Amino acid sequence: MRTRGARGVAAALAVAGLLAACSGGDAAGTAGDDVADQGYVSGDGTVSQWGVGERQGPVEVAGTDFAGEAVDTADWQGDVVVLNTWYAQCPPCRAEAPDLADLASDYADQGVRVLGINGVDDAGTALSFQETFDVPYPSIDDREKRAVAALQGVVPIQATPTTVVLDREGMVAARIVGLAEGSTLRALVDEVLAEDGA
Repeated sequence: MRTRGARGVAAALAVAGLLAACSGGDAAGTAGDDVADQGYVSGDGTVSQWGVGERQGPVEVAGTDFAGEAVDTADWQGDVVVLNTWYAQCPPCRAEAPDLADLASDYADQGVRVLGINGVDDAGTALSFQETFDVPYPSIDDREKRAVAALQGVVPIQATPTTVVLDREGMVAARIVGLAEGSTLRALVDEVLAEDGA
């Protein structure tokens, strides 16, 4: 499967032209920006998929979550990993949070892990968001942008939220730029899970 044609390319170029997306900062995503006052331009939910032979990676993301625990996707080798960039005042991030929380709970026994990446919020704000939406998975405190940097060389993160699905080898299987609609994300995860027996 290839990236979904001209629509995906055009959408990616359009999003690339927007400096801050929902993150509201400059291209480097300065943590001190007053994102709440700057508004946002989010991706449009464009989905890109890559067949097994076309995938880039592997991707490894590591950091410390907002509870102070070390997290490293290298420890999840053999699992399907869903990475999601977000911050608390981002409207589409709030809209998709229940679907991501449900996905993490519903697929936990099927070898699916979810990891948030937050490059804006302090621990108090992030943990409050996680409590509000009953988020059962960790999020990395990425205010130093190390996790996003690990992704950028493989799959551009041009908008917040962006959701990336990694296959069992840590290769990039799919990306959603903008709000991840629940049924779409589940379909992408299901496809990658089905590859196990292929």
